[in-house]
Amino acid sequence: MKKIQYILCSILIMQLFLISACRKGFLDKSPDEDITIEEAFKQRKYAEAFLVDIYAGLPNEIYFTDMSDINPFVIASDEMNIPWPEKFPKLMNKGAWNAFNVAGQIYKNMYEGIRKANIFLEHIDITPLSAEFTQTTKNRWIGEATFLRAFYHFQLMRIYGPVPIMDYSAGVADDFTKIRRKPMDECVKFVVDECDKAIGLLPMNVVESRDLGRPTAAATLALKARVLLYNASPLWNGNPDFRSFTDKEGTKLFSQQHDENRWDLAAAAAKDCIEKCEAAGYHLFRNYTDPVKNYQQLFIENNNSEVLFARNSGRDGWMEKCAFPGSLGGWNGWNPTQGLIDAYEMDNGIAPITGYNTDESPIINPASGYVETGYALGDEPKGKWLDGTRNMYVHRDPRFYATVNFNGSFFVDRRVQFWQSGADGKGTAGRDFNTTGYLLKKFIDPGVSLTQQRYSLKTWIFFRLGEMYLNCAEALNEADGPVNDVYKYVNAIRDRAGMPFLPTSLTKEEMRKRIRNERRVELAFETHRYFDCHRWKIAEQTDKAPVYGMNVSAGNGLKDDTFYKRTLIEPRVFQAPKHYLFPIPQDEIDKNASIVQNPGW
Repeated sequence: MKKIQYILCSILIMQLFLISACRKGFLDKSPDEDITIEEAFKQRKYAEAFLVDIYAGLPNEIYFTDMSDINPFVIASDEMNIPWPEKFPKLMNKGAWNAFNVAGQIYKNMYEGIRKANIFLEHIDITPLSAEFTQTTKNRWIGEATFLRAFYHFQLMRIYGPVPIMDYSAGVADDFTKIRRKPMDECVKFVVDECDKAIGLLPMNVVESRDLGRPTAAATLALKARVLLYNASPLWNGNPDFRSFTDKEGTKLFSQQHDENRWDLAAAAAKDCIEKCEAAGYHLFRNYTDPVKNYQQLFIENNNSEVLFARNSGRDGWMEKCAFPGSLGGWNGWNPTQGLIDAYEMDNGIAPITGYNTDESPIINPASGYVETGYALGDEPKGKWLDGTRNMYVHRDPRFYATVNFNGSFFVDRRVQFWQSGADGKGTAGRDFNTTGYLLKKFIDPGVSLTQQRYSLKTWIFFRLGEMYLNCAEALNEADGPVNDVYKYVNAIRDRAGMPFLPTSLTKEEMRKRIRNERRVELAFETHRYFDCHRWKIAEQTDKAPVYGMNVSAGNGLKDDTFYKRTLIEPRVFQAPKHYLFPIPQDEIDKNASIVQNPGW
């Protein structure tokens, strides 16, 4: 009955609206509702509104699950698992994705943002200058639009590889069959050239607090450095798997030969970014003496000294809902994998696990002091672990305690209980259960209250100085081996984290291994791991590796040994070289037959 009343009420409201519209003159428009683009850009307020609208394309990467077509990469990598099988990244885990069901929103959103930037750049010259709108401000706006156009192209390149370069605003009268994917080298050159233009137009720092979230020259230097790092890496640099990949005209879309000099260019760009940013006042976040709190707050205190570019995500509790334990009103859903847990060194700087046996049991490094059995006797003075904590979680890298909630760890106002019958266990959680025995802690604000709907302002960091340190170290090591600056930058990151410096006299191969693991833990869950493993061409090992965790279907207490048995959570599928690139959404190819599909799809 209520449903019928609701429908009748809706019809009545619509009738009243139509009557009102007719009396008012529904097609009547005020003068500013029917102006051309050229007329709009003759007024500063409309030009600025158009610029602001370009930012709508910035991906809100804090959504790892429900907006999965924006950031499926965290779950698609070996970092995380979730309990919800219908989400798109789970299709990726199973190898059940294709050109028809692939998340296509990135393709649509990025080209929509690119077109807006093109329209803006084609018309901003007609916006008149005034005392309030100087040439300096106009140049900054041009720099912002140029950066965004480059950034959106890179977002496409990192998953699709070669893409159409759109540096003009195509119209309905254009022949879209002439729009083709450009060779990867041309795509990289376009983004780098755009960055060079924008660097000269943008300030190094945000001028006013109202401009937070707008790109600066610092952000643009960081984008340039990351693009060149990717371009030097094996996936894009003379990859034999893609040498025969051509468009329909026979144009080869990937470079044919490996070029070692690309590492020099990447190292120089990262070093340039670091030096200019530090000269402008950016520095590694070190507001707290406790390395655990320092690393944790880096991602909670917005727009701090390390952030080069971030997206304002609003006052949002989504991350907490997904990562809070059930006893605090959360969904238990963002579950780090055992593989990531194993990657954290001991606090003495020694890796606890050096590999895995054929049955996937860990090869424990006895020199590290790591043991998987037994329980801690007493609390750690600063609360990293408490009495009764399993020994496998004691004396680990401080970043581990800022990144992961493990069984018996203290969070908000209680110790979490992930065993089967615990307050946060599978037996009490229903569909929203913890699949691995771990919950994400990084990014999560413990001051949020889900029950009271009290949330905090969130930002998502696209670029930070710490990444640039590791980018520079990697590129330098690949170009010249472990020279002094390689140690300098990696040790700066480790020192900030409260970890010992790297041992001296490492070989190039040993340093590569240490840098890759440093990136894995320092940049965990920041949408780097997926792309790092792809550009290094090791995803056929990492993304294909079975996911392990604790035995969440067992245990009746903190010290129940049955819970701490390493347990297979799920096998995963990765087909090389097919899965190194996303498929172009089929509906995009249907619109333009000149766009060729990626190999294997």
